[in-house]
Amino acid sequence: MAKWTPKYEAPEPLEGPVVGTITGGTILWFVLFLVQVPFYGWFDDHDLTWWVWTCLAGGGLGLLGIWHVRKRDAAIKRHRAAQADQGTTGTPAV
Repeated sequence: MAKWTPKYEAPEPLEGPVVGTITGGTILWFVLFLVQVPFYGWFDDHDLTWWVWTCLAGGGLGLLGIWHVRKRDAAIKRHRAAQADQGTTGTPAV
């Protein structure tokens, strides 16, 4: 098997309001769950209760995502502050 060699260098990852995006998505999952709960009987009659539980699982996983991206943001800020103190620039090693 030959080793694959990329023709182009990978672009830098896009940075944006990650915490806000994940928080908004998590809120959306919980709202969808709360909207569906009153209609649980209808979902049960049509064997679609997995829709309700999928929304709850999405909200729960979103809470883990919020925790993760907040820790990531804090680590990036600490790294940039340490670089500023040392007078160096660059990206953190992965």
